[in-house]
Amino acid sequence: MKIDIDKLTEAELIDLNHRIVERLRFLQHVHAHQSMLEFSIGDKVSFEPQGRPTVFGVIIRYNKKTVSVLTDEGGRWNVSPDLLRKVKDLSPSQPGTGNVVPIKGK
Repeated sequence: MKIDIDKLTEAELIDLNHRIVERLRFLQHVHAHQSMLEFSIGDKVSFEPQGRPTVFGVIIRYNKKTVSVLTDEGGRWNVSPDLLRKVKDLSPSQPGTGNVVPIKGK
């Protein structure tokens, strides 16, 4: 389906614009939700804030477009799930992980 926007009135163009913006917002919401499904509360994650060293922490909450991460240093960040990486290999060289003991599942 093609829409010839040259034949639309100003009111129709404004309505079309509102519909497009709303659709884009919906698609962004769906994308953020799908990204969040890759993570669970309690997952150990890392992310790299611009101009700062890598931050390690644990997911503590889902928000509308972000997740809240409690850092190993006690700070709290709201981060887009697209910027997070799961931390799989915990080693004493990573800050705050020296006392972590892996527990095998049942």
